[in-house]
Amino acid sequence: MTRTIVESKSKTAIIGFDQPFCVIGERINPTGRKALAAQLEAGDFSTVEKDAIEQVACGATMLDVNAGVVYNSNPNPNETEPPLMRRMIELIQGLVDVPLCIDSSVPGALEAGLEAAHGRPLVNSVTGEEERLERVLPLIKKYNVPVVAISNDDTGISEDPDVRFAVAKKIVERAADFGIPAHDIVVDPLMMPIGAMATAGLQVFALVRRLREELGVNTTCGASNVSFGLPNRHGINAAFLPMAITAGMTSAIMNPVRPAEMNAVRAANLLMNHDPHGAAWIRANRAPAAEGTPEGEGGSRRRTGRRRG
Repeated sequence: MTRTIVESKSKTAIIGFDQPFCVIGERINPTGRKALAAQLEAGDFSTVEKDAIEQVACGATMLDVNAGVVYNSNPNPNETEPPLMRRMIELIQGLVDVPLCIDSSVPGALEAGLEAAHGRPLVNSVTGEEERLERVLPLIKKYNVPVVAISNDDTGISEDPDVRFAVAKKIVERAADFGIPAHDIVVDPLMMPIGAMATAGLQVFALVRRLREELGVNTTCGASNVSFGLPNRHGINAAFLPMAITAGMTSAIMNPVRPAEMNAVRAANLLMNHDPHGAAWIRANRAPAAEGTPEGEGGSRRRTGRRRG
């Protein structure tokens, strides 16, 4: 059974076919968040601190950390991103103790994050371009960490799911050349917006099944991509996640602060028998006990009288 192990200083998370769905919190990412990008450029980390604490409190298993800020004073990410990534990793680890996902397209930022991170973080990501493989896979081997493999290459993102599968297979095979096992590869089959491609969901569900059956790898995606451009995005996301889990997806980069999505994940874990005794579902949904009520009574009294007709 494929299991991908990620660790913080004292906690272990397992991404696996027989495990609860791994929720990777997406919020610490300045892409598309102009206010956060401006704060980071100004050296203000208050939103990062808030997002780290809130996402873990809402149930995130891991936190994705992206430091991709375009500095007006120095727009070269190869110079600005590595020190920012290191600082953000160190800050977040001082606030919460969950495994981290180091998210960057800049190899220097990935290594800076790997040097600062405790435990065994997940690296996000490597793609199928040969140059990218040659730069990122040695880091994965050097630090003995798992990596997200994104199913696109120098030809771009194909609308053909067979092509995306072929790219994923190539990455898994090239990783093996570096001595990186398949259980340390988490494939992102690329969720397209269904507003632009009506079959995008069906494609990803089929790809996830095929990746699991033929390559034996765990999978992930940017879950919110599915609803891009459509109204009531959280309703779509909440429907997509259990369907992806049923297809075999084992993790997603998503927003754990949204109750609809998190309840959908918890319900799917329960229905897939990945929540022993329903403990996580009950813990998340039990009504708070009334003040003065002994724990376990749930604020209600058992009726001993006869039921009225």
